[in-house]
This record gives sequence, structure tokens and C-alpha cells, in this order.
Amino acid sequence: MGRLSHTQGPPVPLDTVGAAIDRVARALTRARVHFGHGTDNARDEAAELVFYAARIDHAAGAGAYGRVLTPGRRARIDLLLKRRIEERIPLAYLTSRAFFAGLELYVDPRVLVPRSPIAELILRRFAPWNRRRSIRRILDVGTGSGAIALACATVFGRARVDAVDVSAAALQVCRRNVRRLGFGRRVRPLLSDHFAAVAGCHYDIIVSNPPYVGRAEMRRLPPEYGHEPQLGLASGTDGLDSVRAILAAARQHLEDDGLLVVEVGNTERALERAFPRLPFIWPDIEMGGGGVFILRAEDLTRGG
Repeated sequence: MGRLSHTQGPPVPLDTVGAAIDRVARALTRARVHFGHGTDNARDEAAELVFYAARIDHAAGAGAYGRVLTPGRRARIDLLLKRRIEERIPLAYLTSRAFFAGLELYVDPRVLVPRSPIAELILRRFAPWNRRRSIRRILDVGTGSGAIALACATVFGRARVDAVDVSAAALQVCRRNVRRLGFGRRVRPLLSDHFAAVAGCHYDIIVSNPPYVGRAEMRRLPPEYGHEPQLGLASGTDGLDSVRAILAAARQHLEDDGLLVVEVGNTERALERAFPRLPFIWPDIEMGGGGVFILRAEDLTRGG
């Protein structure tokens, strides 16, 4: 019969929030997951994963790093980390939340994870290119989760925003975000293939993050992108099908001193070759990213 012993084993180290972030960041780096769905590095993604699993508000910041995690919260962190690595699911789909221009949004695989550099331009009120003192009407083409439309409604407090998308499933997510953020009176989600549902409407600003990935590039995307709706990514052979549709019709929906703002990502050079007469403005994005052009209404008459 064995002898009972009360001799203690080595103490189990306490896992703090800061230690968990370090551990998760190392695991993400080793696994070589792809960053690009709201974060662009392992450390930031680890912080979002840990704060979400530990139910800590990001406003707590580094002040929360010394908090000791309960076994239950550590288990939640480990489960999220396991799925993120093994299934290559973007973290925003595992947490059902994303952050855009200071807004927290609900997201799921019916919509792309919001990540457009247009957020910075919205927060800058599209200065210095916006020459209107009062912005009354804005159109967001390809709204998805409603991120751009809701950010515009937040910054331009008197504007009414039409948020159009060709996907009925995406609009369900958009409507959910409109309700939870309290913009039901000023943001109008509409089922529409580009401008089809807004015939006769005119806007001070038209903004869009449309699909812009070409056929060859679609085949080379990291596996994380396979979890997103392909309708929101793929846009023909050269990635410009949707952008062409926007350029063809935007002028008739813009006020005379209006602006068109569109993200085209790495199809920037292909776009300039396809439309050599258009004087695209490519603003610098301080927070990173690029591939966003601005055109004034009068510039759209110069030919496409």
C-alpha cells in the first residue's frame, strides 16, 4: 500500500493578463497565422483575444495587465487560440466583434471583417478635400457590416446615410449594427446592386470599399480569407469590375461639389492604367494601409 503524502509539488505559476498576452503572441507568431483582419501583428491580436476572453474592456489598457486570470478565463483564452491557429478563422469571427473608427461592431462570416483605411479619412472628415461646410447626404456602396456608413453617421452628425449592399445576408448584419448603435433614424440599409436602389438620389459624399481582388490573387490569398464572403472580395479578372461600375455611375449621384472616395487596395496601378484621364488623388494614411482614391465630382466628367 502506498504511503499518503501531503508534500506539496512545485507551485503553479499565476497567469496574469500580461503574461497571457505574451504567451498568445508567441503562439500566433510560431503558427504563422495571417494578420490583416483588424490587426496587423501578433501582439495586438493577442491583446484582443485575451481581453475578449477575460471580459476586460480595452479602455483598461495596460492597467489590466497585472490582473490574475481565473482558470475558466484561461481556458477560454486557450480555446480561442486553438481555433485561431488550427482553423485559421479570423479572430473577429471567433469573438463576433470588430472595431472601426472608434465603433465596436458585431460581425460574422456574412460580412467582411471591417479594416478599411477609409476609417482614418472619415475621422478627418475627408479634409482637406471636403469643401462643404455641411454634409447632409452620404452613400456607402457595398456596406457589409455597415462600418463605413455608421462611422460617417457618427462623424457627420446631421447627415443621413444610405448603406447599400447586393447581399441580403450582409444587410442583416448591417441592420443589427444600426440598431445596437442607435442610428435607425439616420442610416438606411438598402438591398442594391451598386446604385440600382438609389435612382434619382444625390449625395455630398459617396464612399465605398468594394470588392477589388482579381482572379489570380484570389487563388493566392491566405486561408483566413476563405472564411469571408467571396462576394465581398472577388471582382473579375483584374479586380476592377465593381470599381468600373462605381466610376460609370457615381457622377449622376453626386452633388456638383461632391466627393467620391473608394478603396481599391493593390489594384491602384491597374486602375490608373485603365483610367488614365482621371486625376486620382491618393491620400496618405497615417495609421497604415493605402490604395484609397478620392475624386471630385467635376473630375468624373473627364472620362473613364
